[in-house]
Amino acid sequence: MLRKAAVAGRFYPSQPDRLRHDLLEHLGPPRTRHRARGVVVPHAGYLYSGGVAGAVYSAIEIPERVLILCPNHTGLGASLSIMVHGEWEIPLGRIPIDEELARRLLHRCPFLREDSEAHRLEHSLEVQLPFLLHLRPDLRLVPIALGRHDFPTFRRLGTGIAQALRDMPGQSVLVVASSDMNHFEPDEVTRIKDRKAISRILSLDAPGLYEVVRRETISMCGYGPTIAMLYGTEASAETCRAELVHYATSGDAGGGRSEVVGYAGIAIYPKAPG
Repeated sequence: MLRKAAVAGRFYPSQPDRLRHDLLEHLGPPRTRHRARGVVVPHAGYLYSGGVAGAVYSAIEIPERVLILCPNHTGLGASLSIMVHGEWEIPLGRIPIDEELARRLLHRCPFLREDSEAHRLEHSLEVQLPFLLHLRPDLRLVPIALGRHDFPTFRRLGTGIAQALRDMPGQSVLVVASSDMNHFEPDEVTRIKDRKAISRILSLDAPGLYEVVRRETISMCGYGPTIAMLYGTEASAETCRAELVHYATSGDAGGGRSEVVGYAGIAIYPKAPG
């Protein structure tokens, strides 16, 4: 199956030359890149969140294999959906699905459903792809979309991802959690709420993230993908460190301060041995 671009021309430019120009602006000057196990990256229109996304992707090495976990905003399709074969088309080219990794994930996460409908119109995964393909032309992708679920479901998915990645020793896989932060509250309120959620991610505390999002009514749309990413990368204080690469709100891009959306770019790096 070919999944055609659904939001080119709206969330990011549809003309390849203009898109490359914008990507270079968001990525900034070349810098030293580090290997990351996982990242949290926003998914709004590039005008608003492209600078945060670019800061993350310019800081890390992009391996050939990337697993992207995104929220299901449309409500279409299965609530835990994976695409196992086919290609995704964006203005810069086509990206094949990594069928080997996808089938390993299905084996370890049998509750996932092979389903393309959940991905057909979803923007939150698609907006990651121009950055990734620009930086890694031989990219292979596994897309997973998550609907609303409870904490045990997100943990079970993450645990299955970790098992699938352990089945592929020596293979580098980046796990991307696509998420915006708090939505449509005043800038000062959003920053306070986001700080509470970000602190849990930086502490690699997946249960704490779930608890604070619910207790503080933080409308972080990708908290489920982020929880699954933390478990899937087996991120712990003993083995990993987390870094807030960049934070902004839509107000920083001139969108007004009365109702903003927050954007956090976070990278999970392995600690050096010893």
